[in-house]
Formats: sequence, structure tokens, C-alpha cells
Amino acid sequence: MPTADLIVGLQWGDEGKGKIVDMLAQKYEAVARFAGGHNAGHTIVTNGKTYALHLIPSGILNPDAINIIGNGVVVCPANLMKEMSQFDNLKGRLWLSDKAHLILPYHQMIDQARERMRGAKAIGTTGRGIGPAYADKISRLGHRVGELKDTEKLFKKIVEYLHQNRPIFEAMKIEMPDETALKEDLIRYRDGLMPYIADTTQMIWKLLEDGKKVLLEGAQGTMLDIDHGTYPFVTSSNTIAGGACTGMGLSTKQVGHVTGIAKAYCTRVGNGPFPSEDFGPYGERLRQQGHEFGTTTGRPRRCGWFDAVAIRYACALNGCDQISLMKLDVLDGFEEIKICVGYRFEGELIDYVPYDLEKVEPVYETFPGWEKVEGISDYEKLPDSAKAYIETIERVSGVKVGIISTSPDRDDTIIR
Repeated sequence: MPTADLIVGLQWGDEGKGKIVDMLAQKYEAVARFAGGHNAGHTIVTNGKTYALHLIPSGILNPDAINIIGNGVVVCPANLMKEMSQFDNLKGRLWLSDKAHLILPYHQMIDQARERMRGAKAIGTTGRGIGPAYADKISRLGHRVGELKDTEKLFKKIVEYLHQNRPIFEAMKIEMPDETALKEDLIRYRDGLMPYIADTTQMIWKLLEDGKKVLLEGAQGTMLDIDHGTYPFVTSSNTIAGGACTGMGLSTKQVGHVTGIAKAYCTRVGNGPFPSEDFGPYGERLRQQGHEFGTTTGRPRRCGWFDAVAIRYACALNGCDQISLMKLDVLDGFEEIKICVGYRFEGELIDYVPYDLEKVEPVYETFPGWEKVEGISDYEKLPDSAKAYIETIERVSGVKVGIISTSPDRDDTIIR
């Protein structure tokens, strides 16, 4: 059976998936996004030019690739159309599933109101409406992209929803949307997106049947998975490899080679447990050298050392065939570098991710640093200390590090 290859994040998102998808997309005929919304962001640097993508798959920079936004994605039409405006000649190159769910302005209002109400217990969402849109989907109250074909019918359904939920909106101090503006927006969304809407499940089946090379692209990271991440400080979708099946309409037999993406250190945005976080000068140095500020929000990311325990867990969940280690050059110039190789949990030393990650203490191995790896594209030319660092990650995770990134540029990559 023909299979599609998969790229998945192994940490808390922001691992640098965009660069690898962009690099690999040059060899694929279709790139498909299967989960998340415009809360995710990929930054890609090619030929000195920087692109920030949020909904459109990273394969868009390959002029010969078809790009698919699958049914598992929640789509804010206004944001998608704004992102599309950066590119020319998208017709025939970008497709949007008619079964993907819509993020509407009231979803964002609900998201932001809930975060305000949580106060000190806020999850730290981007406030983009992703959670409420997925909640409506699961509650069978959502609206799908395909419904834009009949805007009058969709408008009536949304107005009915708003009237039914008026008491909730008032209790949350959310202003009811203006119905005239809503109708105008729906017509604008229909006119802008209709040429790109398709049954992408049938499309991807046909691509595979015809022997086309397909790459599946995830959003966020494994530790933010709704079921297997650090709940409740997670996203609202299945970010792991299994999510590609439900988010695209593929069987498990149709997922082929799995590449897990991880930074050479670790970051997290928002609240929640982060065992290897460094609160001192090392964490701040990682933030500055790694330019660790959110693509979508601009928020500074929490930074810390590589957590090999969490990586082993993520690799097992995703069935990773290899790890792509990103931003190794950010560690240039550090006198010493640490890897979390175990946890202390309730008085015992453990090598797995427990239910309550808040209660663990990291156990580190310390390595001598190196002067510079930036721009190196040959593994043998890496400093011995950098090789020892990579080989320890392989030993603890049990998975080969097959790709190593030594700068944001596409060409500065080691393929082993």
C-alpha cells in the first residue's frame, strides 16, 4: 500500500519543523497539514528571506508541490485569506478541506474571555479561538468550511447558535457579534475561498494511488497533544502521528517514514510543567541566542536544557524512525551543556514520563561545550563534544539523529 511520510514535533512545539518541511518538500509532490489552527507558526528562512506561515503548509515554497489543509485543521478564514495574499498563483497549488471546521470571531472572544476568567490559573493560550472551535466541533455545534457554499443557510445557523448562547455570552461579558457584519464576512470568505475548497480525503487517496510522494505536516508538538501531553496545559487537537490519520482521512497503514523534530535544547510557550526549564542566565542566553519569541504571538518562550526522557516518550508515541535535531548552533559558545537523562519522582529515579510531571526533578548529564558549529554541513567536521552530545541523545532516546540543523538557512543541514 502506498504511504505518506510524516513530520511531527517531539517537544512543546516551536521545534523548527518549518525548516525541515521546507527542505524535504523539495522532494515531495504534495504537503498536507493535518491538525491545529493559526495558533501554530512556522518560520522558514530561504535565500535570506524569512517567511512566517500559520495555516498554509510549508511546502508552499516549492512551486511544484500541492499543499493541502486537511479536515483536522480549524480554519480562521480571515487569517487564511490574509496569509494567502503573500503568494501569487495559488490556484491548483493550495487546497482546503470542505470538512475542516471554521473559527469564527466569537470563538476568539470566548477563548480570550475564558483566559481572563481563569486569572492566575490561565492555560496561556494564544487567544486565537482554537480551543472553542474544537469544543464546538466535538459538541456537534461547529460549522465546516463546506458550508460556505450556501452562505444564507450558514448565516441562519450561526445566528441561531448565537441566540441560544446569548446568556453565556452575557455572563462572560462578550459583546454579541453584529449580524450585518457577520453576513458580509461570510460572503467575503465564500468568494475568497471557494476556488480552493475540495474533498481533500479523496484527493490525498488519489495522490497516493497515483504514486505521488506525500509529506504530512504536524503542528505544535507531542507534549501538547490533547491526550498524551501535559494536560490541561495542552492544545485542543491530537498532535501526534495518529492525528495525521484522523486529520487527513488516512488509515494507519498509509503512514510511512516518521521524522520527529526536536531542538537541541528545549522551549515552551504558556503555562504548564517544564522539568528542564532553566530560570537563570543559561535560560536567558538560550532565549536571546535562539531568538525564542513566538512566531504567532511574539511572546518570549521559556527555555531550558534538552529533555531526553520526554523525547524518548514522544518517539515511542509517534513511532519515530529518526530525529531531526534543530538549532544546534544556538549552543555555540556555551562552556557546558546539560541533557536531562532521568527524573526524580516521589523519591525514586525514573526514566519515563509520569502522569504528574509537575512533581519531577530533572537528573542531568553535563557535557563540555564547543566553540562553533554554525554553518557546518558535514557530520565529521563537528567538534568532538558536539558529536558526544548528539550520540548521548541517540543513546537515551533510542532513536537515530538523522538530520542536524546548524543554522536557520536551508543549506546548513547535516544529513546522516
